[in-house]
Amino acid sequence: MSKAGSAEALAQFEENAKRPFGMRDKIGYAAGDFANDLTFVIAAMFMMKFYTDVMGVAPAIVGALMMAAKVVDAFTDVAMGQICDRSPYTAKGKFAPWVRRFAGPVAVASFLIFAPYFADKPMGFKIFWMFFTYLLWGSVCYTGVNIPYGSMASAITDDAKQRTELSTWRNIGATVAQIIIVVVLPLVVYTKNDQGQSVLSGPKTMMASAVCSVLAFLVYMVCYHLSTERVKLENKKGEQKNVAQLFGIIFTDRAFLGIIISALFLLLAQLTLSNMMNYIYPNYFNNTAFLSISGLVGCGIVLVLSTFVTKLADRYGKKELASAGALVAAVMQVVAFTIHTHNVVVYIVLYCITYAGMGFFNLLCWAMIIDVIDEIEVRDHLRSDGTVYSVYSFARKLGQAASSGISGVMLTAAGYTAATAFDTAVVNNIYSLSTIVPGILFGCMALSLFFIYPLTRSKVNKNIQTLKERREGKE
Repeated sequence: MSKAGSAEALAQFEENAKRPFGMRDKIGYAAGDFANDLTFVIAAMFMMKFYTDVMGVAPAIVGALMMAAKVVDAFTDVAMGQICDRSPYTAKGKFAPWVRRFAGPVAVASFLIFAPYFADKPMGFKIFWMFFTYLLWGSVCYTGVNIPYGSMASAITDDAKQRTELSTWRNIGATVAQIIIVVVLPLVVYTKNDQGQSVLSGPKTMMASAVCSVLAFLVYMVCYHLSTERVKLENKKGEQKNVAQLFGIIFTDRAFLGIIISALFLLLAQLTLSNMMNYIYPNYFNNTAFLSISGLVGCGIVLVLSTFVTKLADRYGKKELASAGALVAAVMQVVAFTIHTHNVVVYIVLYCITYAGMGFFNLLCWAMIIDVIDEIEVRDHLRSDGTVYSVYSFARKLGQAASSGISGVMLTAAGYTAATAFDTAVVNNIYSLSTIVPGILFGCMALSLFFIYPLTRSKVNKNIQTLKERREGKE
């Protein structure tokens, strides 16, 4: 872009920035994670089931390949973060344009994952296709849209309460997508075999993926047009660091390490629990209807929490709420393991209380990562939203991938194969592992928030005041 064009774009950005923060921003930002989860949740929830049951790939191989793909993310996530941080300002800012550019590619890549027409191909080809499409979607296209989207929250507002509202609305958007996938899709993609058992339909899963992909593209466009960047995030000339210098700064920050460790445990616990739902309900309870019911109730809990979590966080602190919620989730899963219930209603009640417990961190974590970015700026006089967010995103992806690996190991340890899928001993093993493992992980999450993550309510408010004084030239 020429200097004249750059000046004109910056002038338009500054004019757009005068628009007050309001409901338009909240809906626009919510739309972004609605679109994200339309492709993310369908992969997290159905990909392993699809490749084990429809494509005939061993669960340990599926889990291992999903974990291996994340090695690439170590490079693509950070690269995208650096691209965002170094991007010039346009009339829409520096982050929103990337959301528009990658909206189409991520939708197409998500659709390609579910290809039942390859079920009769050689095993080597099926494993290649699984790895290739998962890598294309997650490491390239999803990274290309998600890193700038997540980083954009800092640019929309610098007000702490408004950032918490954005975090909450982001989760509202994600929850709506989860309702579509977790509640509606099981009613569509499952069918009954000749023995009356619930099995996943490959063609129906492919069609559901196509619908979600098209809808994701459209909703990304809503995010792009409604969100307004109004905070200019740039380092002074000469202060931009290379990747090695940035890593040296952020990985010596206790707040960053605390949020990374906590998020890893949360993702391991939550997605392991989610992955195993496809085996708990159809195989242990032999009832896929309750898979949708539990998903609907869980999403409802998040929506209810979102109505008052901002006020609670403002009064008690984000760290304080998230750590208490993690402890509740851990206790509920240990109770579920101990009683080993065969009553699906009892199981759903315990699951929903667990979901409420972990819901506090899920609703607040995106505001917490901005608190961490502020902490790094206070300590090191460095603003690098894209890079910090990208490393955090990569850590979350490690948790996502590791949960698939853990699920694969758990299924193997339980003795699960297509032939033993409904054996009594096997499904009992699945139940036991699906409750105690998340329970332990939630407990570790609570401990990491209590003892490692340092950003209490008072510390966050102090950092905000410090940065405000710096920007006003008072420090």
